Amino acid sequence: MADDPGYIMDQGAGDSADSDMVDAKPDRSSFVPSIFSKKKKNDTKHSDKTVSDFKYNMDFEKVGKCIIINNKNFSGETGMGTRNGTDRDAEALFKCFQRLGFEVVVFNDLSCAKMQDLLKQASEEDHTKSACFACVLLSHGEENVIYGTDGTIPIKELTACFRGDRCKTLLEKPKLFFIQACRGTELDDGVQADSGSLSDTDANPQYKIPVEADFLFAYSTVPGYYSWRNQERGSWFVQALCSILNEHGKDLEIMQILTRVNCMVARHFESRSDDPLLDQKKQIPCVVSMLTKELYF
Repeated sequence: MADDPGYIMDQGAGDSADSDMVDAKPDRSSFVPSIFSKKKKNDTKHSDKTVSDFKYNMDFEKVGKCIIINNKNFSGETGMGTRNGTDRDAEALFKCFQRLGFEVVVFNDLSCAKMQDLLKQASEEDHTKSACFACVLLSHGEENVIYGTDGTIPIKELTACFRGDRCKTLLEKPKLFFIQACRGTELDDGVQADSGSLSDTDANPQYKIPVEADFLFAYSTVPGYYSWRNQERGSWFVQALCSILNEHGKDLEIMQILTRVNCMVARHFESRSDDPLLDQKKQIPCVVSMLTKELYF
């Protein structure tokens, strides 16, 4: 049985030093030596790599496609109001990603089915000549779901078609999703601070890639919380994202960019409302990365 504490998964040839073990009471007598033997081999491989081996290859004919889904108006049965200010977000994002070299297309007020069909169709396109893919979702949301004009759909259902086993022409390429939407109904009061301001072919020519690898999800807020949007200037997250991308999009790595976005939203934005329950609230974006290399546009 695989869940037997003493079970060792045999990988062939009967060599216990090269066998994988389950995470339950491993046999330390064989496990410890195998760590050191593998570490020594891996260190050699690591030292042979160049800096470029740890960066995504962007030397393609095209940077890639960027799809912006801008949902502003919703049917009455959803109970969701008009997202005033989202057109400002869509316009700023269009210019921003176009400046980075993306082929940008904006779609307004899509139903759940149309969002799913659109992204499935995009995943079936030939991205062989593209370095990456990006998608921006602007809508209402709740934890793990986002609104179409007619209801909700799990975010995973929209992104799963880009998995490595389903979208082969984006295999080992970055797939970036930027999501401006609420993820719950919690409010962040903030707290007063004390001070102010895979080309690894040398390993195995038949190596595998995890199907969930090379995704990045940049959410406007952390799980469970509201996401704020100014009805004239647009959402806090998109304002900060465009500001940092316009200034540093071509010289900083993507995680450096998004860390600066986090900092800008956290420090420079605070809600102003006549309703005391909604006044002086804060927000912090959230980045979930399965990228396997550094990404420079």
